[in-house]
Amino acid sequence: MSKILNKPGFRSPRTSEERARLRAQGLRPVQHWVPDLRDPQILAQLRDEGARLSQHPGNDVIDAWLDEVRDLDGWR
Repeated sequence: MSKILNKPGFRSPRTSEERARLRAQGLRPVQHWVPDLRDPQILAQLRDEGARLSQHPGNDVIDAWLDEVRDLDGWR
């Protein structure tokens, strides 16, 4: 493989064609940053937040509202 293919920012013609096709469909690229679940500190933080959320006094009301408004038609 040519060394130019390993340079940061290089896009193969195939990648460029794929991006052009997607843009023609009205799509655009977006970068998302998500928690790194490989990090033990992040996992501990998420577990702590989940535990605290599970004890929220309004959970029953929220769950009842979600059951009332959710629309699962077409999802199964």
